[in-house]
Parts: sequence; C-alpha cells; structure tokens
Amino acid sequence: MPSVLPDGDPVPPSGELPSEALDGLGSRPFGFYVHVPFCATRCGYCDFNTYTAAELGPGAAQRDYAATAVEEIRLARRVLGDAAPPVETVFFGGGTPTLLPAADLVRILDAIGEEFGLRPDAEVTTEANPESVDPTYLKELRAGGFTRMSFGMQSAGEHVLAVLDRRHTPGRPAEAVREAHAAGFEHVNLDLIYGTPGESDDDWRASLEAALAAGPDHVSAYSLIVEDGTRLAARIRRGELPMTDDDVAADRYLIAEEMLTAAGLNWYEISNWAAGDEARCRHNLLYWTGGDWWGAGPGAHSHVGGTRWWNVKHPVAYAARLAAGASPAHAREVLRAEDRAVERVMLELRLVSGLPLADIAPEARTACARALADGLFEVEAFKAGRAVLTLRGRLLADAVVRDLTP
Repeated sequence: MPSVLPDGDPVPPSGELPSEALDGLGSRPFGFYVHVPFCATRCGYCDFNTYTAAELGPGAAQRDYAATAVEEIRLARRVLGDAAPPVETVFFGGGTPTLLPAADLVRILDAIGEEFGLRPDAEVTTEANPESVDPTYLKELRAGGFTRMSFGMQSAGEHVLAVLDRRHTPGRPAEAVREAHAAGFEHVNLDLIYGTPGESDDDWRASLEAALAAGPDHVSAYSLIVEDGTRLAARIRRGELPMTDDDVAADRYLIAEEMLTAAGLNWYEISNWAAGDEARCRHNLLYWTGGDWWGAGPGAHSHVGGTRWWNVKHPVAYAARLAAGASPAHAREVLRAEDRAVERVMLELRLVSGLPLADIAPEARTACARALADGLFEVEAFKAGRAVLTLRGRLLADAVVRDLTP
C-alpha cells in the first residue's frame, strides 16, 4: 500500500485558507494537478497513491471519478475566490489517468476552465501507459484541449520491464509517440528509469536509443528508488535481486547526458531534457520555482502562498468528504520563511538557470565557495552571481544542497 500521509494542522471543513496564503494570489503562476488513482496493476517498484480495482470498495468506482473531481474543482473556486488567476498549466497524473474514458478527462479539464479560465497558451498534460491509449483516444484528448502527452516507457528491455512489473511491450511506447504526433500533439515526453536490478549499461543505451528513435521532444530519466513496502524492496531484501549501487547509477546518468545531448535534447532540470525552451514541462517548472497549484484527487498535494495541504488518500474517503460538502484535505502546514528559503535552494539549484548567490544563507557562503573550488559550480555563472551546477555537480546535487542548507 502507498506510504502514510504526514501529520499536520487540521483543515477547516470549508477548506478555507489562512488570509496570508491568499495575499499575492495571481502574482505567481497558478496551475492544477489532477490525481487519477487507478491502475490496471500495481508495478512492483511503485509507492504512489494508486489502487487496482481489487483494492477498491463501494463508493470509488472509476465511472464516478470525474464527477467527484469536478466537485473538488468547484470547492477550489470557492476557497480561492475572485483573486484566483487563469490557470497556466494542468497536469493529470496517477496512477494511469488514461484508464478513464477520454471524455472524462476532458470533462475535468472543462470544469477547470469553467471555474477559473485557462490561459490561451495553457499547457495541459496527461500521463499515460502506452497500452492504455489508441489513435482515437489521443485524437479525442487533443480535440478536448490537451496539449502534451507523457508516456511511461521506463525501459526497452523486456527483462528490465519484467523486474519493474511493467505491462507494456517494449515497442509500444514508440508507437504511442507516433500516434500522439499524428493526433496533433507537438509535445510528447517519454519517462525512463535507470538502475533497475539486472540492467546493464548496454541495456540502458538501448533504452535511450529506442526512446530517441521514437522522436519525443522531452525525456525524463530517473534513477530507480527502491521504496520500503514495495514488492521490489521485498525481493531485494530476500536476496532475489541485487541492489544497484550509486556508482552504477552515476554512470547511467552520464550515459543519458551524453546520448540525449548529442540528439539535441538539453538538460534544464537534473532529470529532464528538452528540445528547446518550448518543449520544457511548464507545469513542473511551476513546482520548482515556487508557483501556486491546487492538487485535486485522493492524496493530492497543493500549495498556495506558503500554505501546503494534502488530501485524504483513499478514494472512498475522498469521495465521501466531497459528497458531504466538506474539504477532502487531511492536514496542512504553513511554511515558515526559513522553510521556504531552504526549499528554494533545494529546487532551484536543480535547474539549468541555477540560484542567485544572494539567496544563499550567509552561513553557507563558505560551503558555496568550497563547491566552486571542487568543480561543482559553473565558474562563469558564479562570477555573474548565480550558482549553476556543473555535470559533476549534478551527480552530487543532494550533497551540495545539504551543504548549502545548514
């Protein structure tokens, strides 16, 4: 089962936010995240808040989900009021959002547009399992206002997919990319995972080659994280599978950087490469640069003006709260100024634009100079007043962040 929600302060049944959270609403980018918690099967490495049909009881049918999500969108409008700006980005994640009919996803998007308005250039993304869509489905999404597809490819190796418990066949992601392009999607992402037990360097190169041959304009490549409580963690603990070490993961990252850059996709965040600024995921950039977003759906997290909250996790409890006219929020926290400063370092340092040196705490300046001397920061950017990670710095980003956030 997914991990436990953190504790926090109680949320009023109305969902009302502290007045200071609404100060400045509209001066920052505003987006919507819609969590769709359904999966055909649970992948062995997954710790997300997702459920198969066998795990759900009465009150959480997929056919009712769109109507329930629309109720939370209406709640969001009441809570945020007239100060809420038009929505710049919408991201449907999961789970597998495309297990719902395309008409249901369009219905949810329409509700966001009706309640808040969508900017004319709004980016609207949905994640998808390549096996869960076909040309007709993709055309319906595109006609309904979706602008970007993100397919979970993970690997081109059948034995690697088997370890991850992924259900799609190795060639299907490339077909899905071609079908998305034919449906009118200019922007398509492929998600890859490296460091799976049993994966070799050659396997990883083959996955990158297959991804690039498909023609996406964006690739996300993540090191596998073995989460407690997953089937994969249990198999490793029993000695059935080896654990990939950090040096191997670093080598795989270097391979990704070399091959993706050579193909014209350049890094803009440590785990993300895009073919130009227009191909970057604007929704994720909103997260990384301190924007506001409302997360709808069970277990979804939101952030507005320094107040963060998270919904109850189970779809039945989520639906019951909304049916009773109450907020589905489980708890919240109001971030202190020092917490927000630390988060800014953690997130913006991961970007190719880096972080202004002036925003680094005075007590961390010695560590900052040491990172420069160790080749972890770009020299010219540092001279211009910004901390920008070198390739070596990207490999050691977590350590750099720890040093800069004492």
